Formats: sequence, structure tokens, C-alpha cells
Amino acid sequence: MELSPADKFWNDFLVSTNRDSEDRCAGDINFESKGFSNDVQISMILSGAKTAVFTSFASYAIDGEPLPVTGELYMVFDRSDNPRAIIQLESVNIVPFNEVTWLMASQDGEDSNLDEWKSKMQENLELEGSIVGFDFTPDMKLVYQTFSVVYK
Repeated sequence: MELSPADKFWNDFLVSTNRDSEDRCAGDINFESKGFSNDVQISMILSGAKTAVFTSFASYAIDGEPLPVTGELYMVFDRSDNPRAIIQLESVNIVPFNEVTWLMASQDGEDSNLDEWKSKMQENLELEGSIVGFDFTPDMKLVYQTFSVVYK
């Protein structure tokens, strides 16, 4: 039986990094955001310009999904569903929106200052909230995940 491109990519990752064959992929992460195409996001990840992602804690709670865990591995796909990288979570923290620092926000790799990041993030959270069912508040909790590329 022929392996799917994702399975082949995963197996190549395991072999080339001498990982245990029991290591599992926790899933895939979509890196789309307003004003940035998937291709731009992937380029930022592969170059190391993007090493963090912020998501609403409320979405996890509403959907009943478990929070990501430090050490988990995720596969990154391009918009044609080709695997491009495997990232590993370095840290997962809950932080209120209004306590995000520029050092944290700059790891997102998309904005030139904290005010720009906050404005775009608030707009994204308001849109997400209108779909998922929560209201944006300045002190709402975010899941702040840092990661590194471990295979590309």
C-alpha cells in the first residue's frame, strides 16, 4: 500500500531525526490570518520569523477541546495540502489579552508594534467570537503557544 504524502513526510521525519516510531503527530495547524495567505505564513514559519500563535481560550472551552501541551508535534500543510514542516510546541501558556507584551506578540511575526498586533488580534477575536459564541473583553484569556520547526 502506498503511503499518503503526509504519512511519508511523517515517516521521513522520524527516520531523519532518529525519533521513536511511537512518536505521534498531535494534528495539523492552519496558519491563516487576515492579510496573510497560508503561503506567507508558511514562509514566516520556515524562516523562523513566526514562532508563536495565539488562540482564544474560550474556543477551546466552548468546543470542549483539550488545550495543546508543551512537546506536542504538529504538521504544517500548504494550501494544496502538501506537508511542509513539523513544529514542536515549546510552551503553552494562558495569558490575558491585555497582558500580552510586545516580546510575546512579536513572535507572531506579523506586526511591527504592539498596538498594531492588538488591533488585528481584537478584530480576529471579535469575528471568531461572533461565530463561536463569546464576546471579546480586554482581559479575555488567550492560549499563547511558542514553537520551533523540527523538520522541513
